[in-house]
Amino acid sequence: MLNSLRLASRKNHPEDTLVDIGNNVVIGGKKISVIAGPCAVEGRDLYLEVARWVKKEGGHLLRGGAFKPRTSPYSFSGLGEEGLRILAAAREVTGLPVVTEVMDTRDVELVARYADVLQIGSRNMQNYALLREVAQTGRPVLLKRGFAATIKEWLLAAEYVLSSGNSSVILCERGIRTFETYTRNTIDIGGVVAVKEISHLPVIVDPSHGTGRASLVRAVARAAVAAGADGIMVEVHQNPDCALSDGFQSLTLEAFSELMQEIRLIAAAIGKALAAE
Repeated sequence: MLNSLRLASRKNHPEDTLVDIGNNVVIGGKKISVIAGPCAVEGRDLYLEVARWVKKEGGHLLRGGAFKPRTSPYSFSGLGEEGLRILAAAREVTGLPVVTEVMDTRDVELVARYADVLQIGSRNMQNYALLREVAQTGRPVLLKRGFAATIKEWLLAAEYVLSSGNSSVILCERGIRTFETYTRNTIDIGGVVAVKEISHLPVIVDPSHGTGRASLVRAVARAAVAAGADGIMVEVHQNPDCALSDGFQSLTLEAFSELMQEIRLIAAAIGKALAAE
């Protein structure tokens, strides 16, 4: 595997890469970063309420989909540029950088105009034209693992971004598809440890998509931090039952507050701390 990883391999780059997002946010090293927000941007007031809560509880970046890739063409698929404008407004109010997904090469320039970090979703992990296009923006790229991708395929996808001149890549384990049906996907905690061994790139975990069940998110998030992940990405909504997208896997505001306290304790136990603390 290492022979084909010219840029992502720890063999060729022994020290950990730290990805500077801006606004005093750096992912990697001895700090744990938390990315949080609703699955989709549903409206200005709703989003700003969650954004302020994430800020208050010590979160570091805001997430939210303006363009949503949905399995069904009839599901809510995002507000588009209006959603991007809401994300920018939330950044202005809270000072927190924003992460959002870009799905199409035609939208890269538009999304980069508003977002601090460009997310490549699971379905697009091997969309090589899109990977090269987002790399050219100079924005940090959050690369989610494909739901059927091996670790090698995931890291080779990162190579596309790195080889295009963009060294700011954050890997995100979001669960892979297995024979198990109780959870939405299967979080590969062992894979996180393996990637940290193989690669110098920071790795975060998305327990919301990984489990598909809000009741499991906090426990898996704790496990990810204990295993050495550089951060977590979780979905948070003030009323998950009414969410337009993925409410069943979204934490309530109160549950998010409890998770932040749990992460602080685990980070301290392994010699780390939440970023900016």
